[in-house]
Amino acid sequence: MMTTELRLEHYEIPAASLGEENPLPAFRTAQQDLPVTVEPSVSPEDAARLGWRTGYRVLPHRMQDGYDRVKRPRAFHACVLENDYVRATFLPEVGGRLVSLIHKPRQRDLLDCNPVFQPANLALRNAWFSGGVEWNTCHFGHYYLTCSPVFAAKVTGTQGEPVLRLYEWDRVKGFAWQIDFHLPPGSRFLFTRVRLINPRDQELPMYWWTNMAVPERPGTRVLCPADTALHSANGKQIAQMQMPIYENTDVTYGAKLPSSREFFFRIPEGQRRWEAALNSDGSGLVHASTARLKGRKAFYWGTHAGGRRWQEFLSVPGRAYLEIQAGLACTQLESVPMPAGAEWTWTEAFGLLEADARIVHSSDWQSAWRGAETALNSALPQARLDAFDQTFAATTTRGADKILSPGSGWGALERKRLAARKQPDRIPVELDFGCTGTEQEPWLGLLEKKALSETSAEQGTGALMVQDEWRALLETALQSGLGDHWLSWWHLGNMRLENFDPAGAKEAWLRSLQHQRTAYALRNLAVLASREPTRDKPPAVKFHTAECPIPEACELLRQAWEAGPKMTALALEYAQMLVQLNRQTELHRFVSDLPPYVQKNERIQIFIALAALQAGTLDDIEKLFEYDFATIREGEVTLTDIWFSYHERRIAEAEKIPIDDALRQRIQKEFPPPQRIDFRVIT
Repeated sequence: MMTTELRLEHYEIPAASLGEENPLPAFRTAQQDLPVTVEPSVSPEDAARLGWRTGYRVLPHRMQDGYDRVKRPRAFHACVLENDYVRATFLPEVGGRLVSLIHKPRQRDLLDCNPVFQPANLALRNAWFSGGVEWNTCHFGHYYLTCSPVFAAKVTGTQGEPVLRLYEWDRVKGFAWQIDFHLPPGSRFLFTRVRLINPRDQELPMYWWTNMAVPERPGTRVLCPADTALHSANGKQIAQMQMPIYENTDVTYGAKLPSSREFFFRIPEGQRRWEAALNSDGSGLVHASTARLKGRKAFYWGTHAGGRRWQEFLSVPGRAYLEIQAGLACTQLESVPMPAGAEWTWTEAFGLLEADARIVHSSDWQSAWRGAETALNSALPQARLDAFDQTFAATTTRGADKILSPGSGWGALERKRLAARKQPDRIPVELDFGCTGTEQEPWLGLLEKKALSETSAEQGTGALMVQDEWRALLETALQSGLGDHWLSWWHLGNMRLENFDPAGAKEAWLRSLQHQRTAYALRNLAVLASREPTRDKPPAVKFHTAECPIPEACELLRQAWEAGPKMTALALEYAQMLVQLNRQTELHRFVSDLPPYVQKNERIQIFIALAALQAGTLDDIEKLFEYDFATIREGEVTLTDIWFSYHERRIAEAEKIPIDDALRQRIQKEFPPPQRIDFRVIT
């Protein structure tokens, strides 16, 4: 008899440590909508919401940038959902990642199952790891909880079979999300029924993309029922192209592309929504969905040195993967307006597709994707998928039988706030968020005792909060003279700046300093100063985390360091500002007084090298290229810029020639950077 089983296991792999979170808040950009330039080939309909509500934001979360590259065995808690044909393994400790999807009759993993856990700087909070299927919601980018725990629970399905539920409360925009994973007895497909709930009285800019990593082999082809796609032309403008040829290259074969590229397929209305990555034999992962999930995308690292380096950097040598993705909008460069009180659901299917290799690899694009669609319609007709969606709806609203793995206490805190304020609780009752914990205690105190408790600066600031309703509670408390201390005013300043009130933030942080002089308030004032327009800003050294450098901000960072507590994150910000202001002497003096473990930080070493280039002193720069860097950002070219600048100056001095375009071209040709420092995604 065919059955379905849900069990808990240990999933042990070599894993780097995530380390401590960054104690300094990363404030949102002033622009809520990022500018996106489009070519005339893009229709007004496609361009209408490009960039809408995609401006960077991360609060109330902290940055996860304390990881390393030292991997030790770690046993993750895993939830395994299995029937006679499919075995799916999930890791609720790291965002509920589906790390493996094995088609048992073929003994084949349909996903790129990363053999290591290695965080790298690609997500909204910095830390991200590759492989498997990732669930991205809320905001443009890799999700805030992709390296954090989420709730996992067992639910009973419509046939009495176990269903795995992942869910959490989103702190950034204040909504609940839920994914129910169904593997009916005898099914050769894994199904997910996703549910987004907007419990608020206002519209939310919503975002969802399911990102699937699959092994990339020389003959792997991505197929999708679209004759056109949107892409970034020359890395600058969004343009429309005719599938599948761009610049004389068939972009459906990632192994043919020299540089990192992404393509958003324009599936016409009324066409079935699916995408597949099929190998040379015509088999591979197929993903299909109900109509609400309209967007599809392919992402490739490219075959150049930087792309190969990223593949190795995220995993182990000899592995390559590509991603097929599915989202609410046509592209990832936009959000979708979700009405107040709305609930959105849809169903996705993941499984093995076996098609005629001659057809799906045909040079006739229409014949190729139609051949794959014919195989999909045979394996899983759209009518059956739609019927599953209706059937699964009954399980979506069922309560859980058992919590398998805990998430955070923020959903529980929100429920307490709603009850205390006598406001309607529109969060589905079937989502059990458990109890509040240590992180929520200060905010629970504000709710119940009408004041935020005080701690010393050395103890830290506690968890951050920026939700409008909590800002109102804190404003009321301080107006009543309750909790009138440095920490309350510091938190209020954070809330105000995140709500686009820089003047109010400055006032709050100055009030915080009146109570106690801390690095936290002074550093935040430095952030404000770096954002204020001024006529005499010096040119900035190109670096990916920089605000605009001005002397006032630098002085505030110096004072912050002197006031304490002295944090590594603060040392990095101050050192970076000194480099940007060309203050090499101050930088060396500052670094020489740092604890050895901070001096060895890779970013400090980068700043020292940049300062040396500014000063024209080339001694000791070469040792930088021996580091095993952990936190290089996707798209960052700092290391290769230093490499080329170093050799330009060295050759110019040795041969007594100027640094001009001719020399730069010569250096590019004669001194290719070592692979270990080459992270360029576009050449």
